[in-house]
Amino acid sequence: MTRPLLEIAGVDAFYGASQALFAMELAVAEGSAVALIGRNGMGKTTTIRAMLGLVATRGGAIRFRGTRIDRLPPHRIARAGIGLVPEGRQIFPNLTVRENLVATAAGRRAAGPAWTLDRVYGLFPRLRERQGNMGDELSGGEQQMLAIGRALMTGPLLLVLDEATEGLAPLMRREIWSCLARLKGEGIAILVVDKDLGALARLCDRHFILERGHCVWSGDSAALLAAPEVPHRYLGLGATPQ
Repeated sequence: MTRPLLEIAGVDAFYGASQALFAMELAVAEGSAVALIGRNGMGKTTTIRAMLGLVATRGGAIRFRGTRIDRLPPHRIARAGIGLVPEGRQIFPNLTVRENLVATAAGRRAAGPAWTLDRVYGLFPRLRERQGNMGDELSGGEQQMLAIGRALMTGPLLLVLDEATEGLAPLMRREIWSCLARLKGEGIAILVVDKDLGALARLCDRHFILERGHCVWSGDSAALLAAPEVPHRYLGLGATPQ
């Protein structure tokens, strides 16, 4: 069996004395796309923060490329080859598009394929058109493109997106999903949080549903589509993939 690129095995996570994750299990294979699904506050962002060393963990292990990372500081985890597109995008509003992209790549040795400005602009032509604009002059969709491009400039083996298309117009959502499919086709592994089950089912190879810090269901897209009661139970009415 091929060793996972990312493996979270039996991990508990805590905010102070409050436990947020319980024996979390998750794996992402090289070049695959995996979805983290659940209602708000069920542990999706906490799972991402745990793998990035931003919340305290106990028990179990988190491995990336076969090496334990759960005892490393966040900056060393990022340099191991994990690129984050955070919820809310968090771009630098007082830097230009070009400066946002260059800033994250400065002094970084890519773990995966090297990304240049031209390559990012090829993926997102709109960023080339807006490269002289300040971050706070961009639309929400353009800011999300910039956040993805910024993460790619670090040369990641794994791209992690927290709420990939939240708050975006339908046309922009389609463009983001198309770009993620292209990145997957180029061999970049993807871990994505989003509420669009239809898009997730088309992009992702496996899905993990979280409920109150527990992984309560996992399976491939075929299994998710064949079990409409699963998203209905854990995500609410109207959550069945289309």
